[in-house]
Amino acid sequence: MIVAGEASGEMYGAQIASAIRALAPETRFFGMGGNCMREAGVETLVDANVMAVMGLVEVVAHLPTIVRGFTTLKKKLRSDPPDLLILIDYPDFNLRLAKVAKKAGVKVLYFISPQVWAWRSHRVHGIGRVVDMMAVLFPFEVPFYQKAGVPVTFVGHPLLDLVKPTMKRDEALASLGLDPQRRCVGLFPGSRRSELQKLLPIILESARILKERMPDLQFVLPRATSLKDEDLAPYLAGTRLEVKVVAGRNHDVMSGCDAVIAASGTVVMELALVGVPHVIIYKMSTLTYEIGKRVINVPHIGISNIVAEKRMVQELLQHEAEPVPIADEIDALLNRPGYAAQMREDFAAMRVKLGNGGALGRVARLALEMMK
Repeated sequence: MIVAGEASGEMYGAQIASAIRALAPETRFFGMGGNCMREAGVETLVDANVMAVMGLVEVVAHLPTIVRGFTTLKKKLRSDPPDLLILIDYPDFNLRLAKVAKKAGVKVLYFISPQVWAWRSHRVHGIGRVVDMMAVLFPFEVPFYQKAGVPVTFVGHPLLDLVKPTMKRDEALASLGLDPQRRCVGLFPGSRRSELQKLLPIILESARILKERMPDLQFVLPRATSLKDEDLAPYLAGTRLEVKVVAGRNHDVMSGCDAVIAASGTVVMELALVGVPHVIIYKMSTLTYEIGKRVINVPHIGISNIVAEKRMVQELLQHEAEPVPIADEIDALLNRPGYAAQMREDFAAMRVKLGNGGALGRVARLALEMMK
């Protein structure tokens, strides 16, 4: 059973399933995921696209849907226990499911650690009771789990293998129907509908301000696999700004961008690996934010900044995530060459810390070893 709760996690789930099947073709997969996992041959008992919400208030609003999904997987674990449960990120949901698996005698491999090193560090002891192996992305996570007596393996970051743009800037823009002679700003509002609601109007207004300042700009918005065109349509219909929407091809879109406005998430690591200057933004409910800022123990929210141990990329959160400050930051990235060049140098230094690639193959081999 493989369980992933959002776009990036289910993309990894699909790759892990494919890697396991290449080594053990008879393996059968089921669980929770989206289009990528279905295409990889995973029977999705629960659709991850309806489960992808973030924030205390947002989760409460979607609680009936989340409970139904959890109940479906819990019943399956008990009635048809798999040889292994692979949990990918999505910690509050997946750690509860791990408890069910433990009681059912099912081994648990957890890939992409809950960020216990950032907040609620006491959870590490509970994790040790329900997880048989923690496969982590970052070297600094290993001593944290070892100290708590939790079995842990550093596998590296899968994006080192997955982030492989196939085109240079001008070629990418031409293939997207955009003009290579004009500067291009990417609009990355996130993969959740709740993120669209909070962030896309602000991003579009930021783009409008930038267009007023720099009339030659063009804009591109890659649509996440977890979203549909109709999810974006109401927001785009409310602006006279011309925005090119592209389904898939995220990395080629990134290659074509001179700067990007990005919702905090996996995409900021992808942008750093591609080497695209960007600004990180995020908004959540006031209650979620007020609770979060009191318990989170890291100075940054962007995972690339956390790995680099410095503020490579500007983060604009809550009341700072407004159109004018966002537009000002993109303006600086486009018009101060030294600023953007320093950011690219920082990205290259950060990449060295992430290992040599091959993470998902290591997870697949680890999974097969645990099933012996």
